[in-house]
Amino acid sequence: MIKKILILSIISILWNCNSSEDKKELLSENAKVPELNLQEANLLAQLPLNCINTEYPNRLGQTLGDSTYLKPPKVLHPAFYGCFDWHSAVHGHWSLVSLMKQFPNLENTTEIKSNLIQNISKENIARELIYFDDQHNWTFERTYGWAWLLKLAEELHTWDDPLAKELEVNLQPLTDLIANKYIEFLPKLNYPIRVGEHPNTAFGLSFAWDYATSVGNEDLKLLIEQRAIDFYFNDTACPINWEPSGFDFLSPCLEEAAIMKRVLKLRQFKRWFKKFLPQASDKNFTLEPGKVSDRTDGQLVHLDGVNFSRAWSLNKISEGIPQYSNLKQIANKHINYSIPSIIDNNYEGGHWLGSFAIYALNSTRN
Repeated sequence: MIKKILILSIISILWNCNSSEDKKELLSENAKVPELNLQEANLLAQLPLNCINTEYPNRLGQTLGDSTYLKPPKVLHPAFYGCFDWHSAVHGHWSLVSLMKQFPNLENTTEIKSNLIQNISKENIARELIYFDDQHNWTFERTYGWAWLLKLAEELHTWDDPLAKELEVNLQPLTDLIANKYIEFLPKLNYPIRVGEHPNTAFGLSFAWDYATSVGNEDLKLLIEQRAIDFYFNDTACPINWEPSGFDFLSPCLEEAAIMKRVLKLRQFKRWFKKFLPQASDKNFTLEPGKVSDRTDGQLVHLDGVNFSRAWSLNKISEGIPQYSNLKQIANKHINYSIPSIIDNNYEGGHWLGSFAIYALNSTRN
């Protein structure tokens, strides 16, 4: 515990040493471009390392069929039982894979590999499958947790490393199950879910599309493209001034634009986006980062997440379109606002925000 507190204190000092300078840059035209380097990767890796094997506190999100369903998280989910909830455990593992993939000299590599091998074993994944096949829990984690599972599978698939290949094979039965669940579910969904939290349809489609594209799952890819067009093609004038809501960690408008950027041809997307968010083409267009009043509140701290997810969406939208380069500046300001505060002693944010920060920082390279 003393070692953990010391590490967190050092991390906080390192991240906050330029915090006052960063806040000034929030008001400037050209915000500092955030960059994920080896030192920061070592710091961010501590967040999932400190939670992927931490069983309690835990929010199961479980439907009880009878009294026999009352079992500890590690029994129900032997692969992904830590980090407070199933989806956070999944993207905690994604974080470690992503960081090791980018930084072969990452500290604690031996510990990280040991945890990944232990948790993502064939036996553990087989037991995870049993949970998803249960008649009372077949919609478990739809579609937020599904999306992160496929993002983990994608990260393993695109990492040229023997360990990644071993883990990809171990995970494959659950990956296939989730991909098939998407294929079964999406034709039944008559209306997209537009909230700023877990069920957001556009977010789930984006991550699933990335996976399908990476592994060559054409059935899933084509279905996602068709459903995204069905859901969003006729949308105009998204009310982004209504965002964020008090507990949002996703932007309904920007997540929608990000999936449409993936599925439409560039010229078609530019026409669509001009109608969808016309103010974005104004060089003076801006968005104020979400402000967090209490980071010990597990709901209010969601707004740090909305800053990171806005950033990755803005970077995706502006990718390859010079006229929207101003959106990258907005993305930078959002990351710079929240990054100094995500690593602290508050488990409410620490169990998940590291993954959001890493994914947002990765997006700055586009």
